[in-house]
Amino acid sequence: MRFSDEQIMVRDMVSRLAREKIQPIAIEAEKKHSFNPELLKILHENGLLSLLLPVELGGANADLTTCCLTVEEISRVDGSVGISYATHTTGVFFIVDWASQEQKERYYQKIAREGAYFGVALTEPNAGSDAVSIKTRAERSDQNYIINGSKIFITNAGVAHVFLVFALTKPGMRDKGISAFIVDRDTPGVKFGKEEEKMAVVGSSTRELIFDNAEVPAQNLLSDEGTGFKIVMAEFMKSRLLVASMALGIARGGLDEAVRYAKERTQFGKTISEFQGIQFMIADMAMNVEVAKRMIYTTSEYIGRGKAGKELASFAAMSKCFASDVAMKVTTDAVQILGGYGIMKEYPVERMMRDAKVTQIIEGTNQIQRIIIARDVLKS
Repeated sequence: MRFSDEQIMVRDMVSRLAREKIQPIAIEAEKKHSFNPELLKILHENGLLSLLLPVELGGANADLTTCCLTVEEISRVDGSVGISYATHTTGVFFIVDWASQEQKERYYQKIAREGAYFGVALTEPNAGSDAVSIKTRAERSDQNYIINGSKIFITNAGVAHVFLVFALTKPGMRDKGISAFIVDRDTPGVKFGKEEEKMAVVGSSTRELIFDNAEVPAQNLLSDEGTGFKIVMAEFMKSRLLVASMALGIARGGLDEAVRYAKERTQFGKTISEFQGIQFMIADMAMNVEVAKRMIYTTSEYIGRGKAGKELASFAAMSKCFASDVAMKVTTDAVQILGGYGIMKEYPVERMMRDAKVTQIIEGTNQIQRIIIARDVLKS
């Protein structure tokens, strides 16, 4: 596993930016349980919103590995900004991989010049893991599609300017009846629910997205009618790696804090890092973090080479499942090592532990990931 000079340059830049600019704002956003729009300005000014765009538009023409490194470094200091940025990147990937040339020209400009931020709207009250069961409808009417329905738990709903929305255009055809649309925030008929009160990633925006006869231009249909589910399944490989990278970043942050504390905390006349019990915990944390890292970036490299197929989908599922389980275990152990201080909000590990839990749920629960993995193994 080797990174290019360009990937290392971006990683190091994002690492500095995360520590110096993002972390102070994110900590305050956490306390207020809200997303600070100032973060969008920082991400835009430093070229992170347009990372995937062509160089001539101010982008970096970045690959998946570079995006994963970016999400990892941001999440190392704050999971809320990590999940928000990972969602934006997923939305931009939809445009890069599936949009028409005319759509790319429109939305690339919005991202590059206006700092457009993205959200993805798939989940519904009765359609979580079972995405085929969505009920939101999109009916053709002259030069528009009229969309009715609602989406829940939508990350960035309070701050995003553009959404990738999935709706039924051919009811009764299950996966073949789902289509994808690019929907601007100011589209007539698009409404938003209240900010959700969450246990974790509380510094991110999560709302219901409501469509009440929303008129979306037919030119905003992504690809062809009936291809929405195929598009989602293809992009899941990337979005799951982004969530895996978020988990890896959180785990690294937890390990950093545990090591720092263990080397400073003195009990019974010596630092607790000198006790074998603590050393064993830190060794296990470090081993798991390193394995998760290699799984993620080996898979991202395969995808970057243009490889595809069910085996790669299984690798992405493994990466997401393993990394998120590692994040949960590492941050829980970090809290344990810090003891009473670990559960105090002045210390970051309790936040990291809460944020780690989210990574086991989003982009397909870890139970769903294990089903994907098992099916691939049993068919081989």
